[in-house]
Amino acid sequence: MHKPYAGIAALLLALGGVSAASAAGLELRLEPASAKEFGSGKIVYSLSNTGTSTLHVLRWMTPLDGVSNNLFRVSQDGRAVAYTGRLVKRAAPTESDYLPLAPGQSISAEVDLTAYYDMRKGGQFGVTYNRDARQVVREAAEAARGGAAAAVLDFDMAQRGGVEVFADAAIDAFEEFAPKASTGVLAPTNTFVGCSTTRKNQIATARNSAVGYASNSANYLTANNTGSRYTWWFGSYNSTRYGTVRNQFNTIHSALSTQPFTFDCNCNSPGVYAYVNPNQPYTVTLCNAFWSAANTGTDSRAGTLVHEVSHFNVVAGTDDYAYGQADAHALALSSPSQAIHNADSHEYFAENTPPRN
Repeated sequence: MHKPYAGIAALLLALGGVSAASAAGLELRLEPASAKEFGSGKIVYSLSNTGTSTLHVLRWMTPLDGVSNNLFRVSQDGRAVAYTGRLVKRAAPTESDYLPLAPGQSISAEVDLTAYYDMRKGGQFGVTYNRDARQVVREAAEAARGGAAAAVLDFDMAQRGGVEVFADAAIDAFEEFAPKASTGVLAPTNTFVGCSTTRKNQIATARNSAVGYASNSANYLTANNTGSRYTWWFGSYNSTRYGTVRNQFNTIHSALSTQPFTFDCNCNSPGVYAYVNPNQPYTVTLCNAFWSAANTGTDSRAGTLVHEVSHFNVVAGTDDYAYGQADAHALALSSPSQAIHNADSHEYFAENTPPRN
């Protein structure tokens, strides 16, 4: 019997007089693929609008167009399995990034988890969804930003047991997955793939500025400042969370200022700044939005490098829970524990535009 992942998620949206009785409902399921796919590590992800109002789903927070960030929690014997896919920095979502989901409509996608998670040793794996309603559904995010967060119920927490899936062992099951980052201080060199001379110079300038951003951030945190610059992006002060962010920026600064990087310019994706594979330091692929950005300032080239470097597991291992300043700030208010692991939050703290104390 297929086990539903999230039952009915009652999103009680405080939208201009809409009562709880007429609020939208959203059913989310994770199910194993068909029996003939047993051992493939594949699941089927589906969303169904069980309410009476159209909802808008942020496509790249779902696997509908493939997996471009850490959308699932995959574990084996109680231990998390490493995400090995891309982590992509995008511009803040626009209307075209949302998929309307009409009442009674369902959408689904088959996901081969073995393509994105290190499941090479095979066996039984537990899978849950790694996003909440505010990150997936526009109406939930808008209600939260409007101060109605308490009226928004997330996907049914009682059903977060998720789904069990079996994966066969891969031929490379006992090989090292990827080279580890070198230890010690190395030359901060830049290697380029498919980059013009102009772009090489822009990258070098951006990296130098990123080192400055990371240094300034680390110094701010080392001095134990707890002003609005910190709380705006990472939420209320807590000594443990604060210490985590301080350590992250020390490591980000160290990586940017000492490690050899490879920059790949062979990406033409619109609306995408850059992406990395978190287990492959220090290679960064740069895309269209990176080249149209300013060197410094909000969503800058230098800030993008801080964002991407923070993703590497040997650096800070951040995720992409929220994109854009508005959603990153909302995340700090609603979930500081996620904000301190959100790459855009680190970027905006480093860019500090507009400046905060």
